[in-house]
Amino acid sequence: MRHARRNVQRIARFAAIGGLVCGGLMVSHAVANETSDDPKAPNAQTRAARTGQELVTELGTSRTAGSWIDAKGRPVVAVTDEEAAADVRGAGAVPKVVRYAMKDLRSATDTLKDAPKVAGTSWSMDYASNQVVVRADTTVSAAEWDRLAKVAESLGKSVRMERIEGTFTPRVNGASPLFASAGRCSAGFNVTNGQANFILTAGHCGPVGTTWFSDQQGNQQVGATVSGSFPGGDFSLVQYGPGTTLSGADLVAVGNGEGIRIIGAADAAVGQKVFRSGSTTGLQSGEVTGLNATVNYPQGTVSGLVETTVCAEPGDSGGPMFADGLAMGITSGGNGDCQSGGTTFFQPVTKALDSLGVKLVTEPGAGGQATPSSGSTGNTGSANSGADAATPPGTSSTAPGGAVLPGAGGGSASEGQSDSLASALERVADFRNLGPGLFVIAGSLVALVALRIRSERGRRRYRNQYSQSWG
Repeated sequence: MRHARRNVQRIARFAAIGGLVCGGLMVSHAVANETSDDPKAPNAQTRAARTGQELVTELGTSRTAGSWIDAKGRPVVAVTDEEAAADVRGAGAVPKVVRYAMKDLRSATDTLKDAPKVAGTSWSMDYASNQVVVRADTTVSAAEWDRLAKVAESLGKSVRMERIEGTFTPRVNGASPLFASAGRCSAGFNVTNGQANFILTAGHCGPVGTTWFSDQQGNQQVGATVSGSFPGGDFSLVQYGPGTTLSGADLVAVGNGEGIRIIGAADAAVGQKVFRSGSTTGLQSGEVTGLNATVNYPQGTVSGLVETTVCAEPGDSGGPMFADGLAMGITSGGNGDCQSGGTTFFQPVTKALDSLGVKLVTEPGAGGQATPSSGSTGNTGSANSGADAATPPGTSSTAPGGAVLPGAGGGSASEGQSDSLASALERVADFRNLGPGLFVIAGSLVALVALRIRSERGRRRYRNQYSQSWG
């Protein structure tokens, strides 16, 4: 009889231990799901970027020269005096005392803008070196280089010059998936003015009046370009045609049936890791290396761009750049390709939104008519990407348009897109997601304690009975 009770207790104990394991797996799965498809909180890099940007705004352009994220993920602020450095340290950031203030760097860029334009050149602010970096591609002749070098020399050590391989060109050509007579581009973000819905894409893709199609034959019309800027800026609005219904419009396709949910817009920071999705090369990643960049394309000069190490190729123009669920840029142009690498410039989303008077459809109060939907799968029309990048509107009856993933709920696509550990721990308090797993763990623990107490009582009774029989 005693052996039978022991067997029952062993089985109950194993069941309780199994319950602990199952409960732990349920909790882990819930946290993983929350982390992957609902980026509610920014990660450490985004918080560091905001800290640096806020300090620069607070201290002003005469006492600072920009901010960036260092290799350890800390916000660093360039300052011109020790008092400002103390303020930066007090705010939890790292100060770096530099020679030139932001107003000095801006003065240098103004001088470069006033000089005769040379196609194939660019300049951007390198906050870490406290310099404006001027670059020239292979199309710039020796005479043009010398002329530009004289302008740079007049500005002293605040300017540095570099030669690069390849050529600076807008990333557009004549393939797929957003088609017009001017060529092909990638859809960017879905936006609205409260009355109509639009695709935010690159301005160089086509002037006002350009009609866009989702197929090369021109049978499925998406809409027409109604506003934009190029050169000067590089952004435009493509208004959806009548009767278009947006579904899943807050997702950016990243390939392999996955997407990133866009929850808002933000400015990029130097040193920040960012991602780009495009119809030619799919999902790519890199780092922000400069802000307020100016590029002298053959078609004209564009200013105020974000400079990055993310690669891009023709057809990727207009595609979205993002990080941590935040829209940051629209692919403009650059040099190189995704085999050898290169530099790519992006139009900041925040400036484009402000200039056009629109908001992302995901922003509170945007007034858009996008509705969450599982949708249907579509074809990107890209022969090179091998992934579902920036699917154009009109590929199916429920295609959302913009850089939207059809048929997905918005999962994380790549390293760096999951939420930080801190935000994951914050979500542990969300009982709706973790309740079942925690309940199983709690029940298993109670069962193990009860079995332990019962077992101990049984041992005591047995010892008492045994000692009395030999008394």
